[in-house]
Parts: sequence; C-alpha cells; structure tokens
Amino acid sequence: MADADSVTTVVVGDFLPWPDDLLVPRGTGPLDGAAIYHSGARRECEITKISALGVTVASDLIATLGDKVAVELATGQRAPGRVAWTGRKEIGVQFDESIDVIALLNRKLVSQLPERRTMPRLEVRCTAHIKCGGQFLPATLRNISASGLQLEGDELPQVGTFVSVFVDGLNIPGGEVVWSRGKLAGVELFEELSWTSIIPWVRGVVRKPTN
Repeated sequence: MADADSVTTVVVGDFLPWPDDLLVPRGTGPLDGAAIYHSGARRECEITKISALGVTVASDLIATLGDKVAVELATGQRAPGRVAWTGRKEIGVQFDESIDVIALLNRKLVSQLPERRTMPRLEVRCTAHIKCGGQFLPATLRNISASGLQLEGDELPQVGTFVSVFVDGLNIPGGEVVWSRGKLAGVELFEELSWTSIIPWVRGVVRKPTN
C-alpha cells in the first residue's frame, strides 16, 4: 500500500505560520517528521506548518518564550531560531534567518516517487474571483493543494455549487463547493492540479514585490 500524502502545510510568502484557521480542522494524515534541539537535547517532532520565516511543530517539549532552539528538517537542514509561542502541544519557532521555501518544496517533490508526485497543501493570501452562473464574486485564496482549495469572502457560493476559480498566473480546473463555514468555503477540484503547474506560480508569488 502506498504511503499517505503528508498534510504538513507550506506557507507561501513572508508570513509566520501561526495557527489562525480555528474554524477549519486540520486535515488528517501524516505530518513531515523533524527534530527540535533545546538546551542541548534532541527531540523528535512533526511539522504542522512551515514558512520562510518560521515553523510550527507538534511536540511535548516544555519551552519558555524566547528560548533558543534549532529545528532540523527532514532534508537535513538545521534552522536556528527562538520560541515565539507555545500551546496545544505545539510550538512556534521564528527562524533567525529565512529559509528557501522553493528549495524546500523541490526537495519534498524529489523525495516522492515520480508517478505519485503531488504538491503539499500551500497556504497563501492572494486575490481570486469565483464564477458561478453569471456572477463573478471577489474572494481571497487562502490555501491550495492538488485536489482542492480554500476561499474567504463576504459572499461565497453555497455548498453543491459548481464554480470556476480564477487566480492570476494559475490555470485552475473547475470544481464544486463541498463545505462552507462563516466566510470560508472549500472547493474540491474536478481534476488534480499538477506540481509542474503550481511550482512556477509559487515562484512568481514568492518573488512578487510587496507594496
């Protein structure tokens, strides 16, 4: 049986990966393994979210805000930083120096079997438009994976609605709204997005200057 895909989220852009999606439970499945070093001791942990600026790890480590730590990724890279928050058996670490998210994604893809390469869930914040019927509704794309995406907006289609989502620079297949909570909605795509189409788009998002 093939291993299940990791549900670790990669945050695209200069954002700290602190928890903010309290309305939507995290996906079930394996997380990327890692290790955290604290006071000379090494502990195994799992990565729930990671960005260029920091990482959220699931760990039973008892640490104090400001403690110096280092997180060793599955790639072997060790990123030093400081504990920025703790709670719910998770620790948020802000890196001393930013890491290369594109290189991290490439390593994750190369580690997969060629016939099973899929993108991990990417957390983003970019403008989107939803077409349903004859309407175009403004929204914000919050995260995207090979099989679906999450949208935020004041006016979103109801569950069961077939939609087309438009994002600058990325060709997204049509899909169906499969859940809705408050100002958030999830869309399941009719066709999977390939990593070969997402990676160039991610590069553009990362390199786009901020206003």
